[in-house]
Amino acid sequence: MAAVLALLLLLALPAVAAGAAAETVVPGLSQSRVAITTNFDGSEILIFGAIRRDAPPPAGPPPDVVVTVEGPSFPVTVWRKSRRFGIWMNTGAVRVTEAPAFYAVATTGPLETILSATEDLRHSVSIPKAIRAVGTAATEDSPDYLEALIRLRSAANLYQMLEGGVSLTGDALIEASVTLPANLSEGLFTVRILLLREGSVVDSATRTIDVQKVGIERFLFRLAHAEPLAYGVLALVLAIAAGWAASEGFRRLRG
Repeated sequence: MAAVLALLLLLALPAVAAGAAAETVVPGLSQSRVAITTNFDGSEILIFGAIRRDAPPPAGPPPDVVVTVEGPSFPVTVWRKSRRFGIWMNTGAVRVTEAPAFYAVATTGPLETILSATEDLRHSVSIPKAIRAVGTAATEDSPDYLEALIRLRSAANLYQMLEGGVSLTGDALIEASVTLPANLSEGLFTVRILLLREGSVVDSATRTIDVQKVGIERFLFRLAHAEPLAYGVLALVLAIAAGWAASEGFRRLRG
């Protein structure tokens, strides 16, 4: 880790390229691939970076940094359940065109104080904006459905708000960590590092993490989606075999 920080410190020295931006972000990741195996119980991703400058930093307070980690997006329908005639049933729904299967936001300070509302809308940084940016089937109470979606996924650790989760050392070295839970969807995850000054994004950089099932999990996942009939037959055969094995085992124990 010391070697990584030393390299980033060198990258943070003034750049010689003419016309470069006053401040740019040089990002890095502890790993670019996560394998979901049988005993996968989550993974911690270390996100680091450096601020490279070709001139002295602007006068005033130090910059702020926001790190986002976004998983693949899928359509989702959010249902509302109500009690009718003594039973619970679906009484309303909102269709979200796309919502991230995983989304985490880590910051150097309270997000609402370091990022302006305009920049949040432009870059879709906060959790609600990351969902609403791609659209919903609008109804009068759509916000209630979206809040329910965020609440449920936050409880499952799929949506994370980590205010103060980014450290900025010497106004140049960036470090943050995000824990990916065990219930991940496979796909390409996008990591963004946004450099902020006075509420505005002055530079950003991205990296990707490939999250894939491996081994028997990958085989079963592919089979279930590519050949659902074969998957169903295989599941039935395995269930019958397991039932027979259990029955035979009990019979021999009794005998």
